[in-house]
Amino acid sequence: MKYHFLIHTDGGSRGNPGPAAFGVVIESVSAGWRKEYGEYIGEATNNVAEYSAVIFALKKLKSLIGSEKAKEGSVEVHADSELLVKQLNGEYKIKEENIRGLFLDVWNMKLDFGGVVFKHIPREQNHGADKMVNQALDKENGRLAL
Repeated sequence: MKYHFLIHTDGGSRGNPGPAAFGVVIESVSAGWRKEYGEYIGEATNNVAEYSAVIFALKKLKSLIGSEKAKEGSVEVHADSELLVKQLNGEYKIKEENIRGLFLDVWNMKLDFGGVVFKHIPREQNHGADKMVNQALDKENGRLAL
């Protein structure tokens, strides 16, 4: 592959379901740039937040680099959710109806890239994406407190 990208994703809710957000760190290994994003998504479960992070990350990466580079790019998605990674790698079945549509969104987006792999990493190695989740939740919590 001509281009290589590393994405760290995380999603979380305070309460499950509860106020939820996701965090994403996208890095171009070949070009040496890094972008960080965090977004509040309203009431959701942890699983919905985790999937929302992956969907956002793949869409954002494609918009940053364009379709041609995406087709020539390999993407590694690192997440600390073992459930998410095992579902996306076909090791676990998806039992929740609301997750099936999100899974299909990710599956279809994978076709936009030369290759996409999902890897489970320990929470300690996902601090950038985790930080973005908490910043988004804290920012929204501050808005709600006003």
